[in-house]
Parts: sequence; C-alpha cells; structure tokens
Amino acid sequence: MRVEGQLTFNSILPVLDAALDGHGLAFVPEFMSRPHLQSGALVEVLADWSITWQGYHLYYPNRRQPSPAFTAFVEALRYRG
Repeated sequence: MRVEGQLTFNSILPVLDAALDGHGLAFVPEFMSRPHLQSGALVEVLADWSITWQGYHLYYPNRRQPSPAFTAFVEALRYRG
C-alpha cells in the first residue's frame, strides 16, 4: 500500500494521539494503548509480532566492589518493579 506524508515524533504521547486521530499505526506500550483498545478507539494489528517484556535483567561481577552510583541504580531497579 502506498501512503502519502510522513510524521516524525520525539515522544511517544504524540504517536498515540496521531493513531487516535486516524493518521496511521502506532507502536506503543500495551499499558498506554489498553484503554483505547478496550473502548474500540484503537484496533490491535500484527498481534503475532507483539513484544512481551519480562522486566529488567542485570548481570554484573560479584568479585568487585560496586561504585555508589551503580549500587543506587541497582536498588532503584529492584524497588521499581
């Protein structure tokens, strides 16, 4: 299918807004699109290609003393989920 025009965004919220306004497809996280899918404002396409995300995975050597910044980062990730 040949399409005319092009939209470019720096943020995901305008991408969702453009899809809601009927300007095309949007690749957005499910939590953002779920209410619109349930209301029928959006329709899921390419469901077989949807990405599932299991969370953060972090591997690091346990033989070294981690820096305070790295330790704070790990703690922030640990308590975010």
